[in-house]
Amino acid sequence: MFAVTVTFTLKPGVREVFLPLMIENAASSLRNEPGCRQFDVCVGDESQTVFLYEVYDDAASFEAHLESAHFKSFDTAVANMIANKTVVLFSEVIR
Repeated sequence: MFAVTVTFTLKPGVREVFLPLMIENAASSLRNEPGCRQFDVCVGDESQTVFLYEVYDDAASFEAHLESAHFKSFDTAVANMIANKTVVLFSEVIR
């Protein structure tokens, strides 16, 4: 199996806008990509840090995910959020 963990630290007050985007992206992976086995989105009540965790069958399934239209739209949205400082920290761990 192949796991991806993404961590976002958000500017205060934008979590309510950002979370639905993350959840829909992860749910779309699960619905539309045969290699995606599970996802989870975690956040504390007061925290501005959000974690996204996705598990794929293998590296090839994950690579296919990176080429999907819904991932590219999510990637663009995150890049825009980083540019306008909505997302103040972004990190990704692939194992």
